[in-house]
Amino acid sequence: MANSTKRGLLQWATLVPVVGLVLLVATWASHEHWAVLVVIAAALIGSILASVHHAEVVAHRVGEPFGSLILAVAVTVIEVGLIVMLMTSGGEAASTYARDTVFAAVMITFNGIVGLSLLVGAAKHHLVSFNASGTGAALATVVTLATVTLILPSFTTSVSGRIYTPFQLGFAAVASLLLYGAFVFTQTVRHRDFFIPVTSDEFGRFTGLVDENGDGHADPPTVRAALTSLGLLMVALVAVVGLAKLLSPTIEGGVEDLGLPHPVVGVVIALLVLAPESIAAVRNAARDRVQISLNLAYGSAMASIGLTIPTIAVAMIWLDGPLVLGLEPTQMVLLAVSVVVAMLSIGQGRAKSLTGLLHLVLLASFLVVSLQP
Repeated sequence: MANSTKRGLLQWATLVPVVGLVLLVATWASHEHWAVLVVIAAALIGSILASVHHAEVVAHRVGEPFGSLILAVAVTVIEVGLIVMLMTSGGEAASTYARDTVFAAVMITFNGIVGLSLLVGAAKHHLVSFNASGTGAALATVVTLATVTLILPSFTTSVSGRIYTPFQLGFAAVASLLLYGAFVFTQTVRHRDFFIPVTSDEFGRFTGLVDENGDGHADPPTVRAALTSLGLLMVALVAVVGLAKLLSPTIEGGVEDLGLPHPVVGVVIALLVLAPESIAAVRNAARDRVQISLNLAYGSAMASIGLTIPTIAVAMIWLDGPLVLGLEPTQMVLLAVSVVVAMLSIGQGRAKSLTGLLHLVLLASFLVVSLQP
């Protein structure tokens, strides 16, 4: 029975990304009918779930922190493509799509993924433990990236309107790539042990690193199975962003019909794109591997800024119109409070359910002011 269930899951996870990609191609030119949109939405959800499965297969093969890094980078590449497509479509909010989507991604990862992971993990295991040194380095990198790319444009005076000059934008792009590359080197080479799941005592205090080869987990998949899942992960993520693109006019139209602010579109898109990482993070938290959850959360926030801003900066050579990156005052306040709470959350290397709830309240506050500024 177990083997039959495993084969069924494997067949489902193999079939759904392919079906999603075929549906994307078939409906790209015409998808206005409500029945077609329902099918697209169902395929989108299926592709998200399939991407989580394949990401976990690859992560199990390569080990941590490479597994969470692969998913974070893959999803961010898709996010960049989606932002560029939305900006090329024009519209009243085209100049702020990049800022709104990136900021939404940062708030969702900072407070949504982290909050859910800590709440689920601590509710099940009383206390959760992680390496504060590695997680703290990730948090510091995200804060620096956010300051350079999202905060400073609101205070520069060379150009009005929360916009960087070409020279300033070029500096922000280079600095973002430099910081992201330095962190990846730290995470995967120089100090890899800081980002591996830890063991703890009954009080949640750090006692050592998880033995990936002797902790009782199933044997890693074969190289062939991992490569197959890597390919299907790419297919699934392409299907996710493509199908989300097809649904975006409906989302934009719904937002406009409801009289909601334009940034809500960025929030919805970020929620869709980050769904695979959110599910993977919560699953790992339930298994008492919160370090992987935090790797995913802060790694995603970091990649969302460190890869998106440089790519958008290059794309602006061909795109018309301004690129508004500077945050509004309310957004800056929410980001600042989120950073303070995050610093207090990870300082001791362990957390309880209350900590997760704090982050979730901040996420809810972000969603409320996005819907009604």
